[in-house]
Order: sequence, then structure tokens, then C-alpha cells
Amino acid sequence: MTDKGTLYIVSAPSGAGKTSLVAALVEKLPRLRISVSHTTRTRREGEVEGVNYHFTGREHFVRMIEEGRFLEHAEVFGNLYGTSADWVADTLRDGEDVILEIDWQGASQIRHLMPDAVSLFILPPCLKTLAQRLRGRASDHDHVIEKRLAGAREEMSHYAEFDYLVVNDNFERALHEMACIVEADRLRTTRQAVRQAATLADLLSGTETQ
Repeated sequence: MTDKGTLYIVSAPSGAGKTSLVAALVEKLPRLRISVSHTTRTRREGEVEGVNYHFTGREHFVRMIEEGRFLEHAEVFGNLYGTSADWVADTLRDGEDVILEIDWQGASQIRHLMPDAVSLFILPPCLKTLAQRLRGRASDHDHVIEKRLAGAREEMSHYAEFDYLVVNDNFERALHEMACIVEADRLRTTRQAVRQAATLADLLSGTETQ
């Protein structure tokens, strides 16, 4: 029997450092893969198709919704985002953990469909720091930044819906905390019973082996 992977949901307001933390977490831990979302958002400078997102036309995206190809989908700041249902199911079945970067609305949909998913919410240390991070990107227009700041409080008000809360005041500490969450989940008895089946069989057999 294959050890079925765990689905991790990570949400945060824009500028909290979610994308950087998730990328570092995947580099740090084996058997953890990022689900690449589909989006109708315009590709930013430096972003790569199939790595950052699957950039999709709105008409095609809507057709995918109608075909039931998304595990979840939502509209954020006028752009559509969605998670491939087939890719997530296949990856988890192969025993690999999957991490999703989605907003609180998408997280709510996922928890309803997959109650075993583990959810994390990342907070900035304060609103001033959040505003500085957004302005420091230099990739969004001022009116977009103001819109994101206005929506940040609404997003952060949903923190209590998540299993874990991480404050990204210090990047390395926040990364360590996220890694601890994943490592602890991998040591759950239900997962270890599959992974350590041979060891358990030997220990409980009552027969000493060389």
C-alpha cells in the first residue's frame, strides 16, 4: 500500500511572503510539490508559464469550470484562479504531498471537498510592513496596491478558519515553523503505519531476526 500524500493549503494576504516561503519550503523538504494554478491574470515580468502559473484565457478558463476540471476556483481582483483536480488527486495518490497557494475563498472550498487537508495562514507582522512589501514589488500600479491593502484586512479576518497560523516577521523562523508542521503531519500514526509496515510487522511478530 502506498502512503497517500497530504494536501496543504496556504493562504495569506498579498505581500505577506507566502510565495517565497512556499518556494523555500519545497526546496527544504523532499516529496513536497507545489500545485501550479491556472489564472487569467496577465503574466508579470520574470514569471514563467507552467512554473508560476498556467496562464489561461478567460474563455478557456470558463470552459474548464463548466467541464468540472477545477478542485476549486475563485475570482480575485478581477482575475480567475483555479486548481487542477486531476493533478492534485494523481500526485497525492502517488504518495507525494501537495501544497496549494490559494486565497481564503478557495481554501474554504477545498476544506469542504477534502476535510483531511491541512491549512496554514500566514500573517505579516503589521500593516505598515505589509504596505512596504507591496510597494517594494514595483510590479503593480498604485491603484492595484491600494486595492490589495484595502482587501488585506478582510482576508486576514479569516485566519481562525485555518489549522495553523504563522507570522512572517522573520523569514527563517517562519520557514522553520512551516517545515515543523509538515514534518509533524508526516509522523501521524496513520501515515507511519503504511511507511513503516515492514518494521511494525517485524517488531510485532515475536520472532527475532538477524
